[in-house]
Amino acid sequence: MPPLKGRTHPLGSNKTVNKRNNFKSFLRKYLSIEYVKFLIFNPAALPVVSVLILLAELLLNVLVIWRVPYTEIDWIAYMQECEGFLNGTLNYSLLKGDTGPLVYPGAFVYIYSALYYVTSRGQNIRLAQYIFACIYLMQMWLVLRLYTKSRKVPPYVLVFCTFTSYRIHSIYVLRLFNDPVAILFLYAALNLFLDRYWTFGSICFSIAVGVKMNILLFAPAMLLFYLINMGYLKTIKQLAICGGLQLLLGSPFLVTYPVQYLKGSFNFGRVFEHKWTVNYRFLPREVFENQIFHTVLLIIHLLLLTIFAKPTYVYFKNYVRLRALQDQLQPQLKLKNLELKQERIKEANKRKSNKERRTQEAEEELSTDQQKFLESFEKSLQKSTGLNAPIKDSNCVEETEQEVSIHFERCTQLAILPFFFCNFIGLFCARSLHYQFYVWYFHSLPYLAWSTDYSLGVRLLLLGLIELCWNTYPSTDLSSALLHLCHFLLLFGVGRNLFKSTKQSAAIESLKVN
Repeated sequence: MPPLKGRTHPLGSNKTVNKRNNFKSFLRKYLSIEYVKFLIFNPAALPVVSVLILLAELLLNVLVIWRVPYTEIDWIAYMQECEGFLNGTLNYSLLKGDTGPLVYPGAFVYIYSALYYVTSRGQNIRLAQYIFACIYLMQMWLVLRLYTKSRKVPPYVLVFCTFTSYRIHSIYVLRLFNDPVAILFLYAALNLFLDRYWTFGSICFSIAVGVKMNILLFAPAMLLFYLINMGYLKTIKQLAICGGLQLLLGSPFLVTYPVQYLKGSFNFGRVFEHKWTVNYRFLPREVFENQIFHTVLLIIHLLLLTIFAKPTYVYFKNYVRLRALQDQLQPQLKLKNLELKQERIKEANKRKSNKERRTQEAEEELSTDQQKFLESFEKSLQKSTGLNAPIKDSNCVEETEQEVSIHFERCTQLAILPFFFCNFIGLFCARSLHYQFYVWYFHSLPYLAWSTDYSLGVRLLLLGLIELCWNTYPSTDLSSALLHLCHFLLLFGVGRNLFKSTKQSAAIESLKVN
């Protein structure tokens, strides 16, 4: 037999074949109908879909800024009010703009004073628009983070709501209202609360209130959340942080003109103009501005908060229990995954050793005649067995690293819903809703709709009709009445589910006792 010469045995090296097969496997996995369905319908796909949404929103906001004319409403007035403060005026009753006196707390003054300088005394509108586009993207990231944690709403719903709302994009980058700034800090606080960074969450919540006090609509849920998670003493500490920061932010005004500051920035008796209302256009002006009407709405608000206090308590209590269970199981899961990882490393080393030994035995140089013989033999073997590709070494099969894991973050559903619902109750009972107030609850609407037992068609219809009502300008009797109807259906649907879940929880508790 002639000495072995020539190139390496074709069966001895499968690296190129393995790379080709891995690439084909990648294409089959990610360029398939199943994966597209996963991205569209499965909430577990939100980490991927969120990135796509943010990239698309970046392009969309830039396009809106370039193509749609800016509309001046309150920006100049904001700048005039802050200019008075920067010139040394600390009397809130003297800080005024074209649209009236300053009616927002201290944090608003500081933030918009910074914008005053950055935008060349408010003259560089285009730069201000880009800043608010960044605010929008940061808020969207925080909102999507909550939805990703909870895995409650399918991705296509968030895509549908995000890209079809002209009003929301307009409020952010075409109007430059202060509402988006307040909501940004609010969602930062919610994320921090769910990550159990309580002090940072309290700071962000207090700043949000300092920008606009509508954030106080979340306060009842936050107070209960504090109490159930931390107890009385730590709750007092967090409330002291919130209150202390408000005092610090308002200190220049409280030290000099305290009454004017409190009356101007936290005016709960403020009367809104009927011409701007979105939700009560069908009421006569006399009824809309009547103090008795305002008192009735306040009573309804307090009554609804009382009615849903128990379901909220049960939700928060179950959330705390699941978090405690997570704390108990997480170290065990980490230990188990470490053991599995070590076993995989040992197995991989063993396979590698066996493969190297076989390769050394097989990698002998062949003559030209021997090469032709082996290639002919391989082809005849493929024909006889029906295989159209080289035989694959069993040791080259790709293994996916499996870990033992539990998606504990789904328990955030028990915390997010009460917060969103508490705010929604406040909006349901609001004396008036202006167009910029849409951002107060827009990003929570898909979550609320998917917290009802309504059919898919009814949920999407509700979201579409609410968007239609907010896009009707000026508002009409019909649009206002339709908005109230949609709000009532959401309130009823979510409330019914809350009580149903509460009863189920109570039944489970009774079974444990028995």
